[in-house]
Order: sequence, then C-alpha cells, then structure tokens
Amino acid sequence: MTHASDKWPAAILVALWAVIILTTVITAQRGRKYFIRRIPGLNAIDEAVGRATEMGRPILMVPGLNDIGVVALQALSICSYIIRTAAQFGNKILVTCAYPAVYTVAEDVVRDTYISVGKPEQFDPDSVRFISDRQFAFASGVAGLIYREKVAASFMFGDFYAESLIFAETGQQVGAIQVAGTTQTTQIPFFIAACDYTIIGDEFYAASAYISREPTLLGSLVGQDICKGIILIAAIVGTICLSIPALGPSSAFVQWFTLK
Repeated sequence: MTHASDKWPAAILVALWAVIILTTVITAQRGRKYFIRRIPGLNAIDEAVGRATEMGRPILMVPGLNDIGVVALQALSICSYIIRTAAQFGNKILVTCAYPAVYTVAEDVVRDTYISVGKPEQFDPDSVRFISDRQFAFASGVAGLIYREKVAASFMFGDFYAESLIFAETGQQVGAIQVAGTTQTTQIPFFIAACDYTIIGDEFYAASAYISREPTLLGSLVGQDICKGIILIAAIVGTICLSIPALGPSSAFVQWFTLK
C-alpha cells in the first residue's frame, strides 16, 4: 500500500519543473534573449532551396503522417520558414498532407507565409494537396509525385512510420537533396541512411523554436534543458552517495574520499 507521504518527492519535483519552465517562459516573453545553438540540419535548408532554384525544379514538404497535433504544428512551423526562404527565388512549392485537418491548416500556413513576405501572388492553391489518410496510399501518392515532378529538394518533418524509407529512397532516385526530422526514434536510422541531413529527437522541437524565435517556445525549451540538467546532477550525486556505503570502509576509493 502506498502512503500519501511517498508521493511528496514526486509532487515536489513536478512543481519545481513547472516553476522553472514558467519562469523561463515569462522572462522570454518580457524580452530576455535566450541562446539556442544553430542546428546543422537547418543550414541545409538554404542549401537545398538554392539547389532547387538552380535546377528549376520544385520543393516538396511532407509534414508527417499524423493528424493535427503538436508535432504536426511544429512541422508546419518549419515549413513556413522554408517557404519564406523559397519565396525569395520564386520556387515552386508542393506540400502533401495525409489528414484533412492538417491539409486545412497547411493551406492557411502557406497562404499566410506568402502574404507575410509580400508575395501573395505566388500562392498556388494546388500546391497544397491532400493525398490520402491511408498510410501506404499516401506513401504511393507522394512517391508518384516525387517521380513526376522530379523534385530537387525534399523536406520531411513530423511523425513518420514504415513509409519513411519509401519517401527517402524515392527522393534519392530523382537526385533530390533531402532534410528530415522526426520524433519517431524507430525511423531515425532510415532517415540517417537515406537523407543528406537528419534532425534527431529533441532537435526537432529546438528547430521550430530556433526558426520562429517565438518567446514561449524559446522559454519552454530553455526551461526543459535546465530541468534535465538538474535531474542529471541529482542522478550523479545520488549514485555517488549510494555507492560509497556499498563499497565498504576498506575500499580504497572510500578511504581516498574520506581523507579528502
């Protein structure tokens, strides 16, 4: 039977975590500039857009296979940055969606991005396409689009599953430069093997914060990093404290430590 007192350490830890994140979010919203290192995969975006411009071929963006949610919105935030970059050179953009809700939001994001850079006439409603909500029907549709359009750059951000290697291999066959990022750890090896650049794990969330510079995202990201650092230090200190008695008083390490 679990006593109420046993839950206090976990409750205190959660409260501390929440206080740290709220503090960094509020300070970011009040104007504090937090530093986030440049993610190497983001440097590839400009390179890929430039290559597509030189070749005169389209740019493909796939915001994952899941319905609307945090990961899909993060992916669309990255897509917005890519569109702003591509709009300077007049590149053709293709965005493929697997769910109607994502399609609706993606269309608004693409339109608003073109308006924000002062080039609303470049927005083509046909550039955002709903393919299918069935996994391999979606994969086949995107693969066919890559072949027909001979895309020069392919950006895949979001949740991906078994179709990830289909996209990446198809892009390789048409000579596209590919940048991918996913939170699905089972698919990261496939992207690493078949794509030119891969944004791994937590870097996916850091990428959208770095690109958008939105204070809430920046503050939340920095707050989580601080909490992870505290947990890491606590784990190291706890391990040392538990290990010293287990070694026994005759241990050379214990004798050295106590002498110090």
